[in-house]
Amino acid sequence: MNKRILIIGACGQIGTELTLKLREINGKNAVIASDIREGNKELMNSGPFEFINAMEYDSILKIIDDFNITDVYLMAAMLSATGEKFPAKAWELNMNSLFNVLNLAKEGKIKKLFWPSSIAVFGPTTPKENTPQETIMEPSTVYGISKQAGERWCEYYFNKFGVDVRSIRYPGIISWKTNPGGGTTDYAVEIYHNALLIGKYSSFLKKDTKLPMMYMDDAIEATIKIMDADAKDIKIRSSYNLAAMSFTPEEIANEIKKIVPEFKISYHSDFRQNIADSWPKSIDDSRARQDWGWEHKFDIKKMSESMLNSLHTKYDVL
Repeated sequence: MNKRILIIGACGQIGTELTLKLREINGKNAVIASDIREGNKELMNSGPFEFINAMEYDSILKIIDDFNITDVYLMAAMLSATGEKFPAKAWELNMNSLFNVLNLAKEGKIKKLFWPSSIAVFGPTTPKENTPQETIMEPSTVYGISKQAGERWCEYYFNKFGVDVRSIRYPGIISWKTNPGGGTTDYAVEIYHNALLIGKYSSFLKKDTKLPMMYMDDAIEATIKIMDADAKDIKIRSSYNLAAMSFTPEEIANEIKKIVPEFKISYHSDFRQNIADSWPKSIDDSRARQDWGWEHKFDIKKMSESMLNSLHTKYDVL
């Protein structure tokens, strides 16, 4: 039976590009995009789209039945910075949406499930450098708490009911195609836009705040690669550490200045600084590389060149 894919939360930063890539690979009619709102024109015009509230079990079930869905990617979530403003809503969305798809998989309605975790599962007591796969996890944000709880439930549903759920802990994701969605690492997207449009940027993180990051192309490749791997190769059913590079706002600004010499940056940290300070600086993802062959392609230099070239075309500047 051919794969029939449903992406819930397809209009978000990762969901948009994941949908387009999966349609490119599997054919546009084999990938059903869904969200509570419409997405950008490219997404909406590239294949089927359905309105779904990720917290409504019956709505998800209907789409699964109507389109004979085999694989679900649950990309709907309230991210770290937004979640701190609306903690009860963040918990409700992040947890109830996960239970909906876990239960659908448990009941045999779908064959395979992808659910994204995050470096937000770690906390102030976690080792900061080369954070191991298995370590202390005491998250200090609602987003991180919901992701840590979600990891435990994914592992539980695999062990108890045989649900084929797969997950990776995303670092900060950087993309030029879609706007950031309320995360603490959003500065690393905004900075490129501002560099081209106004030539300056005010960072909400301190200049030496080092965080794990990844270019969107690598994040999409990792997501598809773990879902395509043989089930026997997925040894971790909570969530895999995933890494590509780590850098500070100052380091990314210096890369931009090599291409946009007049670029200026200033630093005015806000509440997101406390969130960033609780997260790791670098990640050990050796288990993902060993178990299912993960390898990244983009470093800070290659990413900066790609971001600025793409945005140059988008904005028709420089």
